[in-house]
Amino acid sequence: MRSNKFLLFCLLGASLAGPALAQTEAPKYDPHAAFNPLFYSSNGNEYRSASGAPGHKYWQNRADYVINTTLDTGTHRLTGSVAITYTNNSPDQLPFLWLQLDQNIFREDSRGSATAVVTGGRFANKSYTKGDEIKSVSVVSNGKATPVRYLISDTRMQIFLPKPQAANGAALQIKIEYAFDIPQYGTDRMGRLTTQNGWVYEIAQWYPRMEVYDDVLGWNSIPYQGAAEFYLEYGNFDYKITAPAGLVIVGSGELVNSAQVLTAKEQARLAQAYKSDKTVMIRDSSEVAKPTESRKGNLTWHFVCKNARDVSWAASKAFVWDAARLKLPSGRKALAQSVYPTEAIRRPNGWFRSTEFVKGCIEFYSKQWFEFTYPVATNVAGSISGMEYPGIVFCSWRSTGSGLWGVTDHEFGHNWFPMIVGSNERKYAWMDEGFNTFINQGSTEAFNKGEYYTPMQVQNTGRGMFGTDPIMTIPDVIQNSYLGTAAYYKPAAGLTILRNYILGKERFEFAFRTYINRWAFKHPTPWDFFRTMENAAGEDLSWFWRGWFLENWALDQAVKDVKYVSGDPAKGALITIENRDQLVMPVVLAITDSNGKTDTVKLPAEVWQRSGTWTFKYNSATKLTGVVIDPAKGLPDIDPSNNVWKGEVRKVATGTTATDVINRYFAAIGGMDKLNGIKDQSMSAMGSVQGTEISMTKKYKSPDKYYMDIYIAAMGAHASRLIINGDSVVAEQMGNRMPVDADMRKELKGSLELFPEREYLSDGAKLVLSPDFEQVNGKDAYKVTVTETDGEVIELYFDAASYYKVKSINKQGDQITGMLEFSDYKDVSGIKFPFTLVNTIGGNQQINFKVNEVKVNSGLNDSEFK
Repeated sequence: MRSNKFLLFCLLGASLAGPALAQTEAPKYDPHAAFNPLFYSSNGNEYRSASGAPGHKYWQNRADYVINTTLDTGTHRLTGSVAITYTNNSPDQLPFLWLQLDQNIFREDSRGSATAVVTGGRFANKSYTKGDEIKSVSVVSNGKATPVRYLISDTRMQIFLPKPQAANGAALQIKIEYAFDIPQYGTDRMGRLTTQNGWVYEIAQWYPRMEVYDDVLGWNSIPYQGAAEFYLEYGNFDYKITAPAGLVIVGSGELVNSAQVLTAKEQARLAQAYKSDKTVMIRDSSEVAKPTESRKGNLTWHFVCKNARDVSWAASKAFVWDAARLKLPSGRKALAQSVYPTEAIRRPNGWFRSTEFVKGCIEFYSKQWFEFTYPVATNVAGSISGMEYPGIVFCSWRSTGSGLWGVTDHEFGHNWFPMIVGSNERKYAWMDEGFNTFINQGSTEAFNKGEYYTPMQVQNTGRGMFGTDPIMTIPDVIQNSYLGTAAYYKPAAGLTILRNYILGKERFEFAFRTYINRWAFKHPTPWDFFRTMENAAGEDLSWFWRGWFLENWALDQAVKDVKYVSGDPAKGALITIENRDQLVMPVVLAITDSNGKTDTVKLPAEVWQRSGTWTFKYNSATKLTGVVIDPAKGLPDIDPSNNVWKGEVRKVATGTTATDVINRYFAAIGGMDKLNGIKDQSMSAMGSVQGTEISMTKKYKSPDKYYMDIYIAAMGAHASRLIINGDSVVAEQMGNRMPVDADMRKELKGSLELFPEREYLSDGAKLVLSPDFEQVNGKDAYKVTVTETDGEVIELYFDAASYYKVKSINKQGDQITGMLEFSDYKDVSGIKFPFTLVNTIGGNQQINFKVNEVKVNSGLNDSEFK
C-alpha cells in the first residue's frame, strides 16, 4: 500500500496532536443529561458573587519583592537574596507560609523527574542540578532578621512563623538567601544557549516565590512537575542583577538605571526608538562582534516592574538589540524590543521582523481587549521554543516567518491570560492557553492584512476533538499527546463557537471584555468565568459549559428526512434533523431549492431540550435539492457525511469509469509523457501548527531514491525523516531511528511512486467510481474509492471541471487515518503541482503547508539521499 505520505505525517501528529477516533454507533441522546439544571455546585457568596464578579468582600493576598542577584558566567551560577513583603488580606491568621522553589524540579530526585516518561519529552530533565540551595531563611521585624524553621518538600518550602501572621491586611517580611546552578535545558521554560558570540541566558523561576492563599483552597500547593504552569500573587518587583560588563540584560518591567549600564550611543538610540514606529537598532551585529566600548568588572542592572505576578530576564554578550514604540490606546509611553544572536539574523524572514511582530500583536490586543500594562515588551531569542512571563517572552532563535509570528503572538497573548487575568495555571491550563489561543486568531487575521492567517475548518477536526480527557483536567493528568487539544485548541474552538453560533459577536465580546475587566489582576475560577459570561450575555449556558468543558461528549448532527406538506412542495417542506450523540449545539442549515435559491435557517440548541429529533417547517415554493447542516464547517461534527441531504443528486455520466477519471486527471496535470519523463523532483514547503513553524522537504530521483524531512525549527528537531536509497530504508521520528521490518520496508518504498494513481491502475487494487458527484468546497467532484490488497481504503476526489485531485482520505476500517486537501495548482516544467496542502492529522489537527518551490529534472546528486 502507498499510505506512507500519511504515515510520516501521523508520526508528526503523535507528538503534536491527539488520537484519532474510530466512528462508532452513536449512543442514545439523553436531553436530561445535556440540560440538567443542577450545574453550579455552590451559590454565590460575599467573596465571589453569583453574577461572576468579585464579591463585596473579595480579597487576595499580596507579595512585593526586592531581589539582589549575581550572575557568574564562568560557573553558570546565580547567587542572590530576596526580601518578600507578604500582606495577608485574608480573614484568617496564618501560622505558616508556603513558597515555591521551582528550581528543585531539576533535581534528580524531584517529583517532576519521577513522573517524566521514559521517552523524555518537553518537560523531562536532560541533566540535573542541586536545585535551589537555600542558605538562610529569616523573618525581619524592626530591622532585625530572626532565623525561622523551614521544611523543603520537592518544589515547595514551608516556613513556620514564630507567631501567626495576623489577618485583614497585616504584613511581614521574609528574607531568603539562595543560589542555584542554571540548567542548560530548563524543561523548555528557561535555560542557556551557546552561540558564536557567547552564552544566551534565559532566566525564570529564579527566586523563591509565594504560593497563593485564596478563598477557594487556602494554600495552593500543587508541586511543579513541568506541564502545569504557575499560580502567583500580584505585587511590585524591584530587582537588581549584577553581571560581567559587556552583557546586555533585558527583563520584566523598566530598566531604571540606563545611564549606568548603557553606552551614550545606546541611550540615544533607545530614546529614538521610544518615538519611532519603525524598528531602531540599539546594538547591531557589527557592535556584537566588535564592541565599540570596552568595560571591565561587573555592572548592576536595576529593573522595576509594578503590579505583576512574576518577573524574568535574559542576558548575553551575543545580543543584537532593536526596538520601536508601542502605540497604546491611552497614549501611554511604552516600548517593544527584541534581543537575538546574530545566528537568528541569517535565517530568511527571521528575527529582524520580531519587533514588528511584537508591536502587531500587543497593539491589537490593547485595542480589542485590555491595554497592555507593562512599560516594555521584550522578545528574547534563545533555546526556549516558547514561554511567557510578564512583559517578556522567550522564543526559539530558529523561528522564522509564520513560525516566528505565531510563537511571538502566542507568548505575548499570555500577557492577557494569565498575566493580567490571573487564573490558576496549575489546575486550569485552558483558562490561559485556550483563551490565549482564541485571541491569537483575531490578531493573526488582523496582522499585516492577514499575512499569516489561514482560517481553519473546525469540522475537519471533529473526530479527534473528543479524545481521552475533558478540558477540565489538571495539565499534569492530561495525556501528553492530547495536551495540545485539551488545553489549547478545544477551549479556543469553544469560545469561537460561543461567539459565532450561540451568542453572536456583539454579545460575546461585551461579555468577554466584562470578564477581563472584572478579573484583571485578580484570581478567577472557571465558575467565575462561566457566571460572568452568562450574566453579561443574558444567556443560560450551563448546557454548553457541561458538554464542552466538563464532559467529553461528541457532536453528531444529521439531516434525517425531508418531506412536503400534503406531498406538495408549494405548501412547505418538513425537515427532520437529529442529534445522534450527547453534545448539543445550535443548528445552522443551508437549504437550496430547484430554482438555485439558497436560504439559511438557524435553530437554537433548545430544539434538543425534549428529544434528539426535531422537525421544522420550511416555507418552500418548489422542490428542495439540498439541505446541509453547518455549511461553514465551524462545528466539530464527528460524522459530517450525514450532514447532507440531496433531493435530486447530480449523477456521473453513464459509462464513466474510475479509470477514465484517473486518466483525465493525468491529462489535466500534464499528460503521461510528461509524468514518465520525470527523472528527479524536489519540493520544499512551510507550515505551522499551534504557532510552531514546520518545514517539509521532499526529493525523488529515479528509479530508487527518495528523501523526506519534516523539521520543527523551534525545537531543532526532525519530527520525521525518511531516506530510501535502493534497498536501504532509514526512518526516523524526533531524531530516533525507527525499526523497519520487511512489511514496513515494502510500505515505505511506496514513496518512490510520485503519482500513486498510476499504480492503482496496475497493482490489483479495486477501484470504484461513485455514481453520484460529491461536494468538495462547494464544487462537484468525482469520488474514486481505492481498496488495496491489504484492505486499506483510499478515497480520491477529483474536481468535476478541472479533473485536478482536490482531496485524499486514507481509512483503516471506519477510522480515518489521514486526510490531505490539494489546491492552488501551478505549472512547473509543463506539469501542474498543488502549491497548497492542508493536512489533517490525528483527526483534530490541521497543518497548512504552502509550497515554496518545486523543481523537476534539476539534476539531483546521489549524495542528497544519505
